[in-house]
Amino acid sequence: MNKRKKRLPVFIFCLLFLLAPSPIQGERMPEMLVHFIDVGQGDSILIQTPSDKTILIDAGPPDAGEKVTSYLKEQQVSEIDLLVATHPDIDHIGGLPKVINSVKVKKILDSGKLHTTKTYAKYIRTVRKHDIPVTIAKQGDEVQLDSKLDIRVLNSHSGFKSNNQSSIVLKITYGKIDFLLTSDVEKSQEKSLLKENVEAEIMKVAHHGSKTSSSLAFLKKVNPQAAILTYHVENDFGHPVDRVISNLHKVDADIYSTAMFGDVVITTNGEDYFLLPERNPFYNLDREAG
Repeated sequence: MNKRKKRLPVFIFCLLFLLAPSPIQGERMPEMLVHFIDVGQGDSILIQTPSDKTILIDAGPPDAGEKVTSYLKEQQVSEIDLLVATHPDIDHIGGLPKVINSVKVKKILDSGKLHTTKTYAKYIRTVRKHDIPVTIAKQGDEVQLDSKLDIRVLNSHSGFKSNNQSSIVLKITYGKIDFLLTSDVEKSQEKSLLKENVEAEIMKVAHHGSKTSSSLAFLKKVNPQAAILTYHVENDFGHPVDRVISNLHKVDADIYSTAMFGDVVITTNGEDYFLLPERNPFYNLDREAG
């Protein structure tokens, strides 16, 4: 079923969201905030759930640890109910030791993919130092954290998958609004995910817009209204590649990148959502001109 709604300009949508009557007479539904934190070339996502639980998904590369901890402080997050380490690549777990040493973490959901780097070893040592319970994610698992949310694991490590192929994919549903968070999965995982209900209003585009991911068939199945790209404007990998941008245009997705917009925050009450970027997309051009 196609759930796509007619989109409005962001500023108008924000106004309608704020002024709209509550779905429940006399009672405003609690909000969920999803923050796509600008950590340069990497991923970090903070989720503040309707029942005031906090989820942190990755923390970017090592030098982003300070940014993420500062961001958590700005959002008055003093503890993390669930930390998700999607897979052991440096641009996803590199900043986690700094975060774990700075903020109380209650439990961790890990892909179970082992790695032999110093970065991974430091992450494991830090987890053990703080004696944090770790659960290994399994495809099909339902994450029990907030009764108002449906959180499902659609992909994780198994067999001989590579780091990226082992990425934890989460689908988070609040009322009528779905988020699909694909980490760094590749086309082979996308093909498997075509069997699942992956349709979502908001999608975190896989692997920073790399050529390894974002097949047109998969994007058509997801049918996103907003697509979030996480990368650094001066990255060495050519992210995002033209084919991914073209495919996103073909499915009529609005594209927001942390490279251009900075931190991107989405607020939803389970009925509608609005998206608020940190800066306008001409920020980098304005800086160069100045």
